[in-house]
Amino acid sequence: MLLFSCAILLTRELFSSWSKLASMNVGHYDFACAEVNGLIYATAGCGADGESLSGAEVYDPESDKWTVIETQRRPRWGCFACGVEGKLYVMGGRSSFTIETPGLLMCISPERHTWCQMKNVCVMVTAHAVLGKKLCCMEWKNERKLAIFNPEDNSWKMVPVPVTGSSSVGFRFGILDGKLLLFSLQEYPAYHTLLYDPNCCPRFRMADF
Repeated sequence: MLLFSCAILLTRELFSSWSKLASMNVGHYDFACAEVNGLIYATAGCGADGESLSGAEVYDPESDKWTVIETQRRPRWGCFACGVEGKLYVMGGRSSFTIETPGLLMCISPERHTWCQMKNVCVMVTAHAVLGKKLCCMEWKNERKLAIFNPEDNSWKMVPVPVTGSSSVGFRFGILDGKLLLFSLQEYPAYHTLLYDPNCCPRFRMADF
């Protein structure tokens, strides 16, 4: 599914065709979007005039309908969203020209959607992926450490990444067989694709492919 502005299009790979779905209530771009429990959530972003937004909507594919839910506490754009263990997490992003520091946790329930502000979260996340029941993030300020969030106790763990040189290596994440792949954006020969295995020691090793 592709989301942009108010218009929603559904691509059907089997038939190589597009179908128009229900429009969002408020058009915006550069927003966070993720699927949780079969529902699609879209929040924050920028409005038609470039203003930062804090609104949130949820899409039900069964009824083909968008519903406006509780807004975030602060408007922001460029943030990311992901679903972990039945909850929607939204982190990072900017508000005007200020780096957004707090993270927001949305607790998903059939009766209501409410936001819960969290502390000590990542700032300006450059890469993220859900690994099992945990969220893995990389911050722009220090890409020598992998930040791992455990939703069971709302705790963060920092795992050193075995790289040398600049702290701004630049990684993109991928998931393979329950392991996290870190693809380096640098062409420096010493920077290889790394594999993080939470069940092995050492945790990091070079990917053998």
